Amino acid sequence: MVEKSDPSQEALAGKSTLNRLELTPETASRKERYKKIVLDHGAVDRLLVDIFLQAHREEPKEIILDLDATDDRCNGHQEGRFFHGYYGHYCYLPLYIFCGEFPVVCAVATVDIDASAGSVEELKRIVAQIRAAWPQVRLVVREIRDFAARS
Repeated sequence: MVEKSDPSQEALAGKSTLNRLELTPETASRKERYKKIVLDHGAVDRLLVDIFLQAHREEPKEIILDLDATDDRCNGHQEGRFFHGYYGHYCYLPLYIFCGEFPVVCAVATVDIDASAGSVEELKRIVAQIRAAWPQVRLVVREIRDFAARS
């Protein structure tokens, strides 16, 4: 965020803008008086895969999608926090799917559900997006560190 002390530069986003993006319900419309910025959840979900696809000049023969969930430690009493016995502290348990060095899914989840929860839906979504661009690529899906067994 750029401070407004330099009049030649404009702030990209202030606290209220970020708050509106975070709290805008999916049903909000741009016509509402106080909801001039409406978050397109689908576009945000597609963004990481779009960046991954654009980083390649041609369709690879094979890609490997790695699924993992890891602890995101809570330092306080945040809403949705739960104690996870495997990690030994309060945390969230986001789902990550990587293809090489590229994250293609980062989905926040609470610890009160299975570590693999939502992974099938996310895989369906990103595989469809990848197949639309690269219909012939061989897809390999693998889990990292006993992904489903840790929860």
